[in-house]
Amino acid sequence: MPGAMTRPLLHDYFRSSAAYRVRIALKLKGVEYDSVSVDLRTGEQSSDAYRARNPQGLVPMLEIDGHSLTQSLAIIDYLDATRPEPRLVPADAADRAHVLAMALVIACDIHPLNNLRVLRYLQHELGQDEPARNSWYAHWITEGLTALETLAAPRAGRFLFGDAPGLADICLVPQLYNARRFDVPLDAYPVLLRAEQQANKLDAFIAAHPDRVAALAN
Repeated sequence: MPGAMTRPLLHDYFRSSAAYRVRIALKLKGVEYDSVSVDLRTGEQSSDAYRARNPQGLVPMLEIDGHSLTQSLAIIDYLDATRPEPRLVPADAADRAHVLAMALVIACDIHPLNNLRVLRYLQHELGQDEPARNSWYAHWITEGLTALETLAAPRAGRFLFGDAPGLADICLVPQLYNARRFDVPLDAYPVLLRAEQQANKLDAFIAAHPDRVAALAN
């Protein structure tokens, strides 16, 4: 368990939103870890060697405490259960449901429709050109963030829930990073932008940023 001698190993890709979430969570928890890059651009995640360890062929995968964990929210839930401070999901049942709902708007409703494998399918299998793919991307981001802004507003503080970063912020920051890469307008989301601004002042979020990870790898 947490006292194990072997350092956790994160199978990572610097621009993966899901891996970005786990990097933030590990930093917030103060967990020292090593990482190995799985290059999504070259299809390394689909190699037989990687799929033997992670049948979905996705990142992240975290080797920790003798376990090989997949799916970013499941990994973060494990970290919250085994390393309880600081809490990333509230203990109160109603508060927990609220934070999970905000996180899932991103992790289940926005991100899966916009990740690299979906965009590649639109391009190569369905023959959609770049403007069509970008329109698809912007549509689902805008629909999801509009709902999230309304959902978060009544109970937001400096962050999406109160005044400490949590699971919803961990999901939000990578999604807004991706939105900017595709030039999706964000001015309509002041609550989300305030939470992002506060999060990006914290060392954990700074250290997990894709640009920082890419720079350290070179």
